[in-house]
Amino acid sequence: MSANPLLPSTQPVIVLTGASSGIGRAGALAFARDGAQLVLAARGREGLEGIAAECRQFGADVLVVPTDVTDATMVQALAEAAIGRFGHIDVWINNVGVGAVGRFEDTPAQAHRRIIETNLIGHMNGAHAVVPHFRARKQGTLINMISLGGWTPSPFATAYTASKFGLRGFTEALRAELGDLPDVHVCAVYPTFVDTPGFTHGANYTGKHLKPPSPLVDPREVALLFVDLVHNPRPTVSIGAVAWPARLAHALAPDLVASTTYGLMDRSLAHADPAAVSAGNLFAPTQGHAIDGGYRDARHAAARKLGAYALGALALVALVALVALAALRPRPRRLA
Repeated sequence: MSANPLLPSTQPVIVLTGASSGIGRAGALAFARDGAQLVLAARGREGLEGIAAECRQFGADVLVVPTDVTDATMVQALAEAAIGRFGHIDVWINNVGVGAVGRFEDTPAQAHRRIIETNLIGHMNGAHAVVPHFRARKQGTLINMISLGGWTPSPFATAYTASKFGLRGFTEALRAELGDLPDVHVCAVYPTFVDTPGFTHGANYTGKHLKPPSPLVDPREVALLFVDLVHNPRPTVSIGAVAWPARLAHALAPDLVASTTYGLMDRSLAHADPAAVSAGNLFAPTQGHAIDGGYRDARHAAARKLGAYALGALALVALVALVALAALRPRPRRLA
């Protein structure tokens, strides 16, 4: 058993979806190092067996359950398999996420639907499977991976934005429903862009090569945040340098933030190299199971420049909004 103070003294049973690559793979390894018992889920068995073998090298007891989170029956079977193997579930992490980049009308309707089914309905399926178990035990932690996209809109990714805004609302409503159970926690995680293979795996309907904007978060940082939430659950956690500035800017001037983001994205795509249109991993298991996307190591000057533009734009938006609010604030009348 691990002596790491971040985890409880007993080995927690953790169900982790989206475990075969990126943040999920990093999370599985972080929990394995700290003595957790793991139930790993994703659509493809090959990727799951690979990460399970790595986790077992740290002495972790691992169960692999291939699962498509858009199928409520499969998600219920995942919960039952975890309870059947370990007797209970302590933590359920909804980590699956997919996306498509492209103008709304250029992106097929079935792609929009698939994103909503995966990012929103998939998380709801996970919660629906585990919440009765948590309620019966009067304890448990549900962690929903949302992203900064739950607070700020992403032009050229409208379905992704809809799914994340919806997921934030769902998470807050469910947390309120479970408020009578002080030892049942519903946690929301809001990272900024993370250096995972997600941009490579995701759908691309732009016809241009895609790069995530800097600065990028190391997926292992998000994994350690998962571990910390097991010990110290909090309702909302953001990670990434621009997370709070972006949320503040959107709260003060949402239309300006959206139009600025659109301008940056449109300019970036205009100068990007051509690329094939692809549905990515929307309708099939991910091919490739790395933790990192490799964008931080590439050190492209254009990516760094775009990140600097984004940070500057966010700061400018916040400043303009604050000035506007100050100008609109009613001034006290002078007494005659």
